[in-house]
Amino acid sequence: MVLQYVVSDLSNYKNIRQVLKNEFNISNRLITKLKKNGFILLNGNKTYLDKLISLGDVVTCVLDFNEVSENIVPVKMDLDIIYEDDSFLVINKKPGIPVHPSILHYSNSLTNGVKFYFDSIGLKRKIRPVNRLDRDTTGLVIFAKNEYIQECLINQMKRHTFYKEYIAILEGILDKPKGTINAPIARKTGSIIERCIDTNGENAISHYEVIDTDLKNNLSIVKFILETGRTHQIRVHSKFIGHSILGDTLYGNASKLISRQALHCLKMSFFHPITNKKLNLLAPIPNDFKKTKINKP
Repeated sequence: MVLQYVVSDLSNYKNIRQVLKNEFNISNRLITKLKKNGFILLNGNKTYLDKLISLGDVVTCVLDFNEVSENIVPVKMDLDIIYEDDSFLVINKKPGIPVHPSILHYSNSLTNGVKFYFDSIGLKRKIRPVNRLDRDTTGLVIFAKNEYIQECLINQMKRHTFYKEYIAILEGILDKPKGTINAPIARKTGSIIERCIDTNGENAISHYEVIDTDLKNNLSIVKFILETGRTHQIRVHSKFIGHSILGDTLYGNASKLISRQALHCLKMSFFHPITNKKLNLLAPIPNDFKKTKINKP
């Protein structure tokens, strides 16, 4: 993968650095890395960042270069691939598997499975998850195939042009069919995992809409759209309004209907960093949701 810019107007940029930062929107950190490895070219030749450009010049950034992830153990897994191209891989994550490896999950995280898959297709890349889901939350997870794509997608999230829609089953029937939960979230004192509402916490905003109810089981099926992305945000906000997520034993109660928190990252919409075309991705409702009335997005 390469980024290429043909100089047709000298009123926009004067040198290579300006092209990289303003035309390609590359961070200073990545520019330094590309320059160090000789992946910034002017008319096919290595160049320096303050080199002045001329009409007709071709500025190129090479993004496809080999990397190593020696600390990630490759483990064969049955990955449910929703979408893949040269830029990123999108997986529908199953329950019971964390996205990132840890001391307790050194070889059974989704990252381990992606490492095995990349090795199997001869792709020598670092494993770069763009978003994360809790171990028992299912749905869409994106893995960027290079640092530039990762930066672009994260920047879209910061600019709120990256749409993420979750679906959850909440205990009880909500009073309001739709609304916004604006309540700051912080780490709970004495816990390394649990979060809580705290006026001194980070800003957290969740928009919700009830899309169905299950009166027999006293449940509400709710769509969440996040304006911020705090750890456990939907789980904490659901508890805050008095309707914990079904099966969420950390913030609510165990359930006979489902063996985990009933939370699923259903949809994502964003602009492809290379083509600039809008992508709309969907992860089907998981089977364990279907013990309630929910069976379709």
